[in-house]
Formats: sequence, structure tokens, C-alpha cells
Amino acid sequence: MNKLLIVGTVAFDAIETPFGKTDKILGGAATYIGLSASFFNLQSAIVSVVGDDFPQEHLDLLTSKNIDISGIEIVKGGKTFFWSGLYHNDLNSRDTLVTELNVLADFQPKVPQNYKDADVVMLGNLHPLVQSSVLDQMEKKPKLVVLDTMNFWMDCALPELLDVIKRVDVITINDEEARQLSGEYSLVKAAAKIQDMGPKYVVIKKGEHGALLFHNREVFFAPALPLEDVFDPTGAGDTFAGGFSGFIAQSENISFNNMKNAIIYGSNLASFCVEKFGTERMETLSKAEVAIRLQQFKSLTQFDIEI
Repeated sequence: MNKLLIVGTVAFDAIETPFGKTDKILGGAATYIGLSASFFNLQSAIVSVVGDDFPQEHLDLLTSKNIDISGIEIVKGGKTFFWSGLYHNDLNSRDTLVTELNVLADFQPKVPQNYKDADVVMLGNLHPLVQSSVLDQMEKKPKLVVLDTMNFWMDCALPELLDVIKRVDVITINDEEARQLSGEYSLVKAAAKIQDMGPKYVVIKKGEHGALLFHNREVFFAPALPLEDVFDPTGAGDTFAGGFSGFIAQSENISFNNMKNAIIYGSNLASFCVEKFGTERMETLSKAEVAIRLQQFKSLTQFDIEI
């Protein structure tokens, strides 16, 4: 069975949207990636850090999804990373109210020995030095390395980010971040510039407007499924990344055509994530529901036309 190594935060979130608010709930990039990737036939492990304030029930949830948590360090006397955000009416923009790094500030990732030969490495949003450290620990070159990052690291750790970008095969960022990283407004030009930095594939996420995949001069677009209810977009990008990397790891196929399928699988899973607060929807999601919605995606994008 193929192995997927996931690196990222396991955290607490407090979220407020026009539809309600939460107290501290389970969050973190690696959490969403892991829950999403659990829908594929593979072995997965999370490398992260939490404090001893992190409830055992959250760790048990990850274990129940067949996620190896031996790479999650628990710091005695430490406090878990905490983020709080307020979303505006359109849900596309948000204000960060609180960011407490806590144990994440001194995080030194340790890859479990039996995952140092992982087929696919999914580098979730973290400091680029942490992402590079994980790649340094791999004993075998992964078949595919996927990187997720954000504008925060472009602002405060750009040289380190550019170093890790050179070492990855796929980068996933949103349209605003692609423009900032490349200095180009056109997403086609932006993707070309980012490919020159190292990645063979560039995935540009556009939220409710879908996602674009670029490779050389080839482009693929996947729409987002129109939904009746969107309660909380937190973690949707990470859920997308988990579906994308999980499908690739399961299929053992890193061709451009197969990545098109991975984009659809990622978009499909992300469409569930936004339907409830935090990880709530992903915790109870069934494979049957995933299959039904995948058919909806197919119907949305399939047509016959004579040329």
C-alpha cells in the first residue's frame, strides 16, 4: 500500500461567520489534509506538534481514520497552536483576530522511520524551514512532493520559501498568492513564472470559482460545485490538498491527465468541508456520499459538442 506523509499544523480554531461562531474546535492544515486523504486506499501519517492541552479524543479521531499519529509530538506543559478568524459576508475575505504559535514556535519536525520512504509528501502550510527539514529527512526521493503555502511566508520568509519551492513538484496556492509570488496579474503568466522557480505543476485555487492546473503550456480548469449552504470555508484549501495528494498516492500516476482527476477529487471533498463548522462535516462523511457528489461533478462538467 502506498504511503502519504503529511506535514502541517494540528491546532485549535475559533471561527465566526455570518452563520454563527464556535469556541475552540479542532483545526489545523494537517488535520484537514489527513481527514480528506483518509478516503483513499493508502497509509498516511501526520508530522506535527501539539501541547498537552490537546484532547485525547482528537487524537483518537485521527487514529480512527487510519492515520498514523506517531509523528505528532506532544509537548508537556505546552499549549497547542491557536488561530481565530472572522469571515465577512461573502466568505471570501476574513480577518485574523488571534494567532498564538505556542508550541509551533520551536517545532522541529521528526519524520517517523517507516515514512522516510513515503511515495508522496504533502507539505502543508508551515514555515518553509520546517518544510525543508522534512525533505532533508527523507531517505528516498518521493515520487511526488506537493507544497502548500500562503502570502504570510512570502512577506516574512521569502528566501526560505523560494529554496523549498525549488525542491517540490507541485505547488498549490490561491490566485492572490500566485500574483504576489510571481509579480504577474495574469494567472497564465503567473503560473509560467512559478514553474520557472522549480515546480512542474502549479495549482491555483480560486475558492468558489474552482481551481486551475498548469503544466508547461497545458491548462486544466475544474469548477467548484455550486452549493446551497456554505457555513465555514476554513480548511477547504487543505481538504482540497488532501484529496489531491491522496488520490495521487493511491493511483501511483503522476501524469498531467491523472492530476486532472486529482483536482476533481480534491474539489469534491472540499465541497463537503464548507457545509459545517471546522472538521465536523469531514468527521462523519461517508464514502457513499463522496461517490454520489463525484457523479454530480461529472454531470456538471460533461458535455458533447461538435467541432
